[in-house]
Amino acid sequence: MKFIHTEKAPKAVGLYSQGVLAKGETLYVSGQIPFVPETMTLVSNDIKDQTKQSLHNVLAIVEAAGYSKNDIVRCTVYMTDLSQFTQMNEIYQEFFKDHKPARAAVEVSRLPKDVSVEIDAIAVK
Repeated sequence: MKFIHTEKAPKAVGLYSQGVLAKGETLYVSGQIPFVPETMTLVSNDIKDQTKQSLHNVLAIVEAAGYSKNDIVRCTVYMTDLSQFTQMNEIYQEFFKDHKPARAAVEVSRLPKDVSVEIDAIAVK
């Protein structure tokens, strides 16, 4: 097992790794909240901005492990308000384009630091 860390994604806000590479081929990326890595502050209150930042944070960890966006096979999107699903999905589609990893989107009562969205991922080479 190899632990992945990059300054291009927010520091962990708890006792976990940004990513874990298991058996040299499967990368598990911890849930990424929409914090700007350099300031560790929320990008904005807008769900589109938050989705975009969370996805960029996921990608930073994926790339730090030597993987690419096209290696992502699954994402989970946690949202505090599924009525904003359409706006989140618009940004998600712009980000992934024709690459379509498996995905689940669920509504939760609360997320760390009271953000509106958190996204985790699994990537495989």
